[in-house]
Amino acid sequence: MVPVEAYFVLSALLFFIGVFGFVTRRNLIAMLISVELVLNAVDINFAAFNRLLFPGEMEGFFMTLFSIGVSAAESAVAIAIIINVYRNFHSDQVNTIENMKF
Repeated sequence: MVPVEAYFVLSALLFFIGVFGFVTRRNLIAMLISVELVLNAVDINFAAFNRLLFPGEMEGFFMTLFSIGVSAAESAVAIAIIINVYRNFHSDQVNTIENMKF
């Protein structure tokens, strides 16, 4: 049996990798992948805390499934926005869309 602390370490590692990737990358797709890593770290925390605090209950797992659904919808919208930006600016770099005005 894997100890719960190992899940917390994995979750922290995924979270910091995602934050580092989001801060250092200028590519929109790489930034989206970094956000997904952060959301996966949150999902692992939901499941691990459910196992630690309420071993017989399923609330953490249902929250994880809900979060996965929300992140899938967020990814679909983000990819649609990235495709639209690429069609207009012919680039997927963040610095090319800095000149967008209201």
